[in-house]
Amino acid sequence: MTLHAASREALGLAEERLGEVLADAGADAATVGDELLSVVDLLDREIGLRRAVSDASATPEARTTLVRRLFDGKLSEPALKVLDTVAGSRWSSPRELTDGLESLGRSALLTSAEKTGNVDIVESQLFQVARVVANHPELEKALSDLTGSAEAKRTLVRGLFADKVDVVTETLVEQVVRRAKGRGVGVGLDKLVKLAAERRQRSVAYVTSANALSDEQTAQLGTKLNDMYGRQIALHIEVDPRLGGGLVVRVGDEVIDGTAAGQLAALRRRLARA
Repeated sequence: MTLHAASREALGLAEERLGEVLADAGADAATVGDELLSVVDLLDREIGLRRAVSDASATPEARTTLVRRLFDGKLSEPALKVLDTVAGSRWSSPRELTDGLESLGRSALLTSAEKTGNVDIVESQLFQVARVVANHPELEKALSDLTGSAEAKRTLVRGLFADKVDVVTETLVEQVVRRAKGRGVGVGLDKLVKLAAERRQRSVAYVTSANALSDEQTAQLGTKLNDMYGRQIALHIEVDPRLGGGLVVRVGDEVIDGTAAGQLAALRRRLARA
C-alpha cells in the first residue's frame, strides 16, 4: 500500500489509536477488525460518503460528527473510537482513507489471532490459500473478475475454505477478494502472508522445492537463511516436481535459484558470453 505524506501521518495516528483501544481488556480485537472492514465495504460502495468523510474542506469535528451519526449504535465503541481518529485526520485522497482503514481492520484481526495464539496458524493458512489460488488460474480469474458480484465471490470463498481455516483467515481472504477489483487476488494474498509474518517480526521466504523437504532439511534451510539475512525468516514451502531437482527461494525481490533448470540457464548464459 503506497500512501502520500498526509495519509501516512493520518494512518500513523490511527494505528496508535487502534493500539490503545485494543490494549483495553474489554475490547474484542476480532470484532473491531470485522467492523472496520465492514466500513471499508460501505465506503467502497458509497462514493459520496467516502468523499464526505475525507473532505479536507470540512472541519475535523464535522467529519467526526458525520461518522458518529452514521455508525453510533451500529458499531462497538472501540471501533467508533478508531473511526473518530480516521475521520478527524487529513488524508491525501478518499481512496487512501479507505486503504488505510482496510489496513487498520487487518491489523485488528491479526492482533486477535495473536491474542489467541493462532497467528502462526493464520500465516500458514494464508500461504496455503495463496498457493491454491496461484495454482488454479481460473479460480484467480473468477475471484478477480470485475463483473462478478461480491456475494458470489464470497460464496465461492466460503465454499472452498469455510470450516477448513481459522475465522480470521477466512475474513482476511474474503476482504482481499472483495477489494481485488481486477488487481489480482494472488498479489493481495501474498501481502497478507507478509503482514502475518511481520507480526512475529519475521520476513517471508517462499521456497519451491522439487521434492518434499524433511524436518531436518527445513530446519537447516531456515538456519542458513536466518544467517544470510540477519533476521528471522518464515519459510513457506511448495513442492513442484517440474523443477527437476533443487529448489528456488524468493525473499522479497531476491531470488536464489538452485534448481537444475536454473543451473542450466546460468550455464547457457555463460556460454553465450564466451
